[in-house]
This record gives sequence, structure tokens and C-alpha cells, in this order.
Amino acid sequence: MDDSRTLQTAGGATRPHSIAGPAARVAMDGGPTGAVPAAEPWSVEEERIRAAYARRTQHASPYSWSQMAYVFQMQERERCVLRLLRSCGMMPLSDKRILEVGSGTGTWLRDFIKWGADPQDVFGVEFLPERVAEARRLLPPRVTLQCRNAAELPYPTAEFDIVLQSTMFSSIIDPTLKRQIAFEMVRVTKPEGILLWNDFHFNNPGNRDVRGVTKREIGALFPGCRIELHPVCLAPPLMRRLAEYSWVITYLLARVPFLCTDYLGVIRPARSNAS
Repeated sequence: MDDSRTLQTAGGATRPHSIAGPAARVAMDGGPTGAVPAAEPWSVEEERIRAAYARRTQHASPYSWSQMAYVFQMQERERCVLRLLRSCGMMPLSDKRILEVGSGTGTWLRDFIKWGADPQDVFGVEFLPERVAEARRLLPPRVTLQCRNAAELPYPTAEFDIVLQSTMFSSIIDPTLKRQIAFEMVRVTKPEGILLWNDFHFNNPGNRDVRGVTKREIGALFPGCRIELHPVCLAPPLMRRLAEYSWVITYLLARVPFLCTDYLGVIRPARSNAS
């Protein structure tokens, strides 16, 4: 999950929400079908994710603005995302309602605000309470954060113009949980809205806690939806070596599809395909 999970209450207080509760079972025209049974036991996956992130925090992070590879990656991402949003008719963002599932410490949410979104129309759902607390510290107070699993989104159907996930699906191993979250993401997206996807499509041999999500799996998670994916993000070992010495070479190699490890793209709900 990109960069936590508590439910915001009056006065900004938060309380944890387990993802092992009953799955949302909301009917939806044209979207993914087959919501999971209400008693699906997700507690095992919860504990696995918690343990994985606990291990990750014990190591120095490569995601620092002092690292030129990270600077390159973030600038590339910004260019690509803004181009996508403009091509989908989502700019300007001032009148758009935006939800990120797996919002972490709020990196993407801060970006959307920087790009013009109104903080009161920006929402984040995150599983890990400590990451929600950090996001709360970094984000404007009008942003709504909830600490809970995205398998049970507490929002009405067709509520958001943009629903984003970034490196959340690759952090989930349980296929049933993945399907339920995909179902919920489509459910809360407006008919004319979009789902913004950013995630690995290769496995990381140095991190067994994540699994790459292939184009085929994305299609299975969002049946009937129109999916447009673009390979992005030069393989990190290459990027870390090259960005310190040659911005131009890094830029050119990042345009070679088979050297890229992520997909960035747009998923349009099935009910908007006719438009």
C-alpha cells in the first residue's frame, strides 16, 4: 500500500477498524460480480500484512528526496499521471471527489491537493493505524481519513470521480480479498469516473511480501471494464545506478517497455463503456 487504517470520528480522533468483518454486498449494474460471502476470514491476511510492513520499517528506505532515483521516479510519475488525468477529462480537479484506497501516509493525496483538488473532497482509506496517524499529521485537516480495509468502503455507490490505488494490490496475497476490494472500488466510482491504477507487474525477488499484478490479473479483477495500461518506472536497480550520473540516459531507458516494472493506467467502469 502506497504510503494506514483508523476511522475518523468527531474532533479528528481515530479508532481501528478490522478488515475481518462482513464484506459489503452491494448490487452494481455492469461492474464486477460475485461479491464474497459475508463471513470471509481475512484476519490471516491482516496479520501477514502487518508483519510485512513491520519488517519493512526496520530497513532504511530508498524513497528519499536525497536519492536522485527517487526524484526521477516522482517527477516521471507526476508527468504521466497529469497527462492521463487530462486525457480522461478529469482536469481541473477543483470539482472532483477523490478517494485513495491504501492511502498510506498520504503521498498521493498531497499530490492531488497540489494539483488543484479541494482538501474537503479528498478521502483516504488505509489499514495500518500508524500510517494513518502520519498522514493526519502531514495532510490538511479537511481531508477525510479512515482506518479500515478497502473491502468494506463506507461510501454510497457512485460517489467518487477518481478512485486510486497505488501498490496496494501487490501487497495483498489473498485473491478473494483482492476481488472484493476491486468490486468496492468500482462500486463507489461514478459512471463517468475513472479508477487510477499504479502497481508492479513483476515480482520483486528481494521482497517476498509482494506479488506483481499482471495485465491478465487486472482484467480478471475488473471484468467488463475498459482498461488502459502503460508500462512505467525503470527497473529500480538500473534507475538507482543511472539517475545519479545521467538524467538523459535514465529518461530514455524509462521509455523502453520491457525495462519498466510498473503499470500506470485508467480503468473505466463497465457502465461507462457506452459513453
